Amino acid sequence: MVSIASTFKALCLSFLFIAVASRPTIRPKVFNVRRYGSRPDGKTDNANAFTSVWKRACTRISGSSKIYVPKGTFYLGGVEFVGPCKNPIEFVIDGTLLAPANPRDIKQDTWINFRYINNLSISGSGTLDGQGKYSWPLNDCHKNTNCPKLAMTMGFAFVNNSRIKDITSLNSKMGHFNFFSVHRFNITGVTITAPGDSPNTDGIKMGSCSNIHISNTNIGTGDDCIAILSGTTNLDISNIKCGPGHGISVGSLGKNKDEKDVKHLTVRDTVFNGTSDGIRIKTWESSASKIVVSNFIYENIQMIDVGKPINIDQKYCPHPPCEHEKKGESHVQIQDIKLKNIYGTSNNIVAVNLQCSKSFPCKNVELIDINLKHTGLEKGHSTAMCENVDGSVRSKMVPQHCLD
Repeated sequence: MVSIASTFKALCLSFLFIAVASRPTIRPKVFNVRRYGSRPDGKTDNANAFTSVWKRACTRISGSSKIYVPKGTFYLGGVEFVGPCKNPIEFVIDGTLLAPANPRDIKQDTWINFRYINNLSISGSGTLDGQGKYSWPLNDCHKNTNCPKLAMTMGFAFVNNSRIKDITSLNSKMGHFNFFSVHRFNITGVTITAPGDSPNTDGIKMGSCSNIHISNTNIGTGDDCIAILSGTTNLDISNIKCGPGHGISVGSLGKNKDEKDVKHLTVRDTVFNGTSDGIRIKTWESSASKIVVSNFIYENIQMIDVGKPINIDQKYCPHPPCEHEKKGESHVQIQDIKLKNIYGTSNNIVAVNLQCSKSFPCKNVELIDINLKHTGLEKGHSTAMCENVDGSVRSKMVPQHCLD
């Protein structure tokens, strides 16, 4: 016989299941920007309306909030969205956010800036249009000390446990996405586009960040597809299509004092197409900082007509003559770098360039299954160049390795 106790227990569990199943789902409160005064006419500055909506959503106590930008073109001057917020916020962009064409109309370093926020989600089918073509001719700072300061498209500072998904960034004035002191952040399904000759339009730039995941993203710019700067650790990059652009770059590093180590980077299942560089680490000669770059893994990477597929450059000087040039060797220590299954074609004869510091030679560089063929106009097979590097080779190696 079934005991009374067991029957009572079964009934209690049944009632509990019914109560949980029938509990209504708590949905976020939706703030449609059009209902709060925004106009999608491509002319009216909606910065104040967007800021007002953000304050309402950010300070809402009972439950999460969703800010919704519907289809249409919303002109937007420089705007900042600042936390901390009471609860998680979704920012769904299905329309186009249009930046001022005149760069002087943005009075801040970043056009759209998020600061001091946890649990932020940005998504949608929309576009951030930076209207950069009006600013690119003004970008001559390497030779003109009075050049105008151009704004990046979207920035995140002190933003944690957050993500950005699916949106498109088009024709930024400077870089597209900038991250500083951001931790536990996912970037996926994003499209980043600017012409190959647009200056300093880095796709994703980050410094002092940790636990960032970038995946399934297409980046074509006039500068680095992804730039990894001082103090960034635990970065995972996968399934990226990069080109045009300058590849995925670590650095430049070592120019400034008080820089921090860059550690634990993984780049895998990625394609570089027509870029000037593929895998790139760049440090200044005569560095001001003694830091370590270590524990990098590059795996399953295809190069299609890439200028310098594998390039470690510890004598970096973008616009010669450089202030630090020929004043000593880089003090940035590069070590524990694994490159595995890197294949494809190189525009230059030198497909593998490992130019390390004499004072701090590269240590433990592993080359495993490298197959890079030369397809450029110069005659000859691809070659490798090594300077001040200690490492090892396993399995296939094309070009012939130059390690001792």
